[in-house]
Amino acid sequence: MNLLHTHRVVGAAGALVAALVLSACGSSSGSSSGAPEAGEDSVASGIDLSGLEITIGSKEYTEQLVLGSIMVQALGAAGADVVDQTGLTGTQVVRAAIEAGEIDAYYEYTGTAWLTILQNTEPIPDPQELFEMVQAAEAENDISWFSLASFNNTYALVAGPDAAERTGVTTISEYAALVNEDPQAARLCASAEFTTREDGLPGLEAAYGFDLPESELVPTEQAISLTALAEDELCNFSYATSTDPSIESFNLTLLEDDKSFFPIYNPAVSMRTELYEANQDAFEELFDAISAELTQETITRLNAEVEIDGIPVEVVAERFLTDSGII
Repeated sequence: MNLLHTHRVVGAAGALVAALVLSACGSSSGSSSGAPEAGEDSVASGIDLSGLEITIGSKEYTEQLVLGSIMVQALGAAGADVVDQTGLTGTQVVRAAIEAGEIDAYYEYTGTAWLTILQNTEPIPDPQELFEMVQAAEAENDISWFSLASFNNTYALVAGPDAAERTGVTTISEYAALVNEDPQAARLCASAEFTTREDGLPGLEAAYGFDLPESELVPTEQAISLTALAEDELCNFSYATSTDPSIESFNLTLLEDDKSFFPIYNPAVSMRTELYEANQDAFEELFDAISAELTQETITRLNAEVEIDGIPVEVVAERFLTDSGII
């Protein structure tokens, strides 16, 4: 499964909420009666959410499925009756679901909220300021944001193992210079979406002052392009997402975004305000503890356990929660 996520809503603004159940791929459409019990002295053991009925959603790609399963299992361990509607297809559908009350909460990314859901055009480079701006704006939509995590799943450029050594390119500024000096050596694998989005190649070219010739642009999806990089085929560089485990497993070089062009996409819990305010202290205690553990290294490892090692999402999520002392 491709880890690339669509931060921008594509197509019409509306979505058919009636299709939610059909598009969900969560482990259960009923309550979380099989949720792991909270261990002694765990975070969840000190939180009582018994009697709470809550429906959790997520988008459909690996990272979101992992985050969704973490939410489902943690809430279940704290005593809540959880309905699993993880695996909804894309930002448009999951956002429509929370607005319609079909789901109550999910992990959303601050950059997605600011640029896509709230339709702002200028990124905010400071993670905390971005979170606070999203938080304030979403309060007017009766959706509360809390428990910001530190990892950033944004776009990135990567170099193949041999290409990085051959060209000496480790930053995007150095990549821009290579494009201007030797475009063929800077050949880039990229998806159609990345080459047309303003937070993708067009904006990157404007910010860094280069114009990659069309002849040196190879149209590929992320999973294919990263494999090609690892095997020194097709291109020397590729777009990626920054939490893709293939970057490490294929020994690729993540180019430093030295002008901080790519927007920030930190995840936080997005929840219907009515439900949040009724259990605010419990939710914050539980999810602050979870989000504190969701570092760049950790989420990349969790993604790798699913994508590369083939471990089921639910198992990966439960191990994370247990090892972190959450359940």
